[in-house]
Amino acid sequence: MLWVVRDLQQPKWWESALRGSAVLNFPDWREKYKFASRLLYMRYLTGLEDGSTLIQIGESDTEKGVRLMTGKREEAARRRVFANIEALGLNECVSELDNQGFTVLKSALTPDQVERAKAAVLRRVAAETGRVVDPDLSSAEDFRGMQYQHYLIFEDPVFPEILLQEQTLALMHYLLGESCVLSSMGSHFRGPGGLPLALHADGSSVGMTEASLVANCNYALTPYSAENGALLLMPGSHRKNRYPTVGENWMSGEDTIFDVIAENRPAEELDNMTWTPPEGAVTMDIDVGDAVIWHGNTWHGGWRRDALGTRINLAAYFCRSHISTQERRGDDRFPEVFERYADDPRFAQLMGERVFNGWREEGPDFSSAKRNPLGIFD
Repeated sequence: MLWVVRDLQQPKWWESALRGSAVLNFPDWREKYKFASRLLYMRYLTGLEDGSTLIQIGESDTEKGVRLMTGKREEAARRRVFANIEALGLNECVSELDNQGFTVLKSALTPDQVERAKAAVLRRVAAETGRVVDPDLSSAEDFRGMQYQHYLIFEDPVFPEILLQEQTLALMHYLLGESCVLSSMGSHFRGPGGLPLALHADGSSVGMTEASLVANCNYALTPYSAENGALLLMPGSHRKNRYPTVGENWMSGEDTIFDVIAENRPAEELDNMTWTPPEGAVTMDIDVGDAVIWHGNTWHGGWRRDALGTRINLAAYFCRSHISTQERRGDDRFPEVFERYADDPRFAQLMGERVFNGWREEGPDFSSAKRNPLGIFD
């Protein structure tokens, strides 16, 4: 049987492929690798062991060399990643990440974690602004538009605790591999008024490839809705491998959001403008404690908040270990935090403690480089 797969985004061919062996032709190795990765995942879920009777894929000498160099470690990592996804019941989330570029984890945080995280963010805001902000009743005069509270990982014990949330990490390992690291952890703090957040793609800053290089997790510490200034995402945009155009973004009448930004209009005028969201974008109308996770190429933005109060999130941004992190790693001012997680190797990995950063005056030492990832899931 000869199959030529033309649309790799349709999930139904997984089911067909599993019914018998097949030889597949692909226009280039990227599509072949993507198909093979998805098929191996489905083979794992169905318990089939003999991949050779399931699928035969020819490979070039170069591809064979890469497979021989990375095979055992990458295969072991892949099996761990998918076993964890299966154990945590995240198969549907993986399908959504593949097909629409984002997924929602319901009740990702406990009520206690939400309250502790929100209290820590509000303490930081009060310390930096000298004002106590009421998240339910603040007006535009108290707090207009969006601000970002950065570098929260060492601000309170709740943040390392949230960093290790197992469902989030399982999906980050699927998107970025087991060697991924935390790029930054902060809070977007949105009060009434101002502008909506323009549609953009985080991956544009590091390069857009089919395999995600960065990925985001956005925890809702207050309710999300359009009126409350919710996040919105564009389904399927992760496949475009490009930034949204001006015409694919927010519009106010004939004005694009970038026209309005460039004109530097007064705050009072911005507060009264009417905005049309990008066509096809989906508003994340989610509950407190829910989380949205998305591929680094996925277009996302946010509504202007029109209600009193503030929308508070916790944004955990991850990247592959060879990508420069937004926050500087190697911070040795908080040894007690690392001691607290001394028995959990995930924390040291996520904080970049195992990333090979070269040598100093002692000279060449490649021993640490052996930990560098050797594949998509490693």
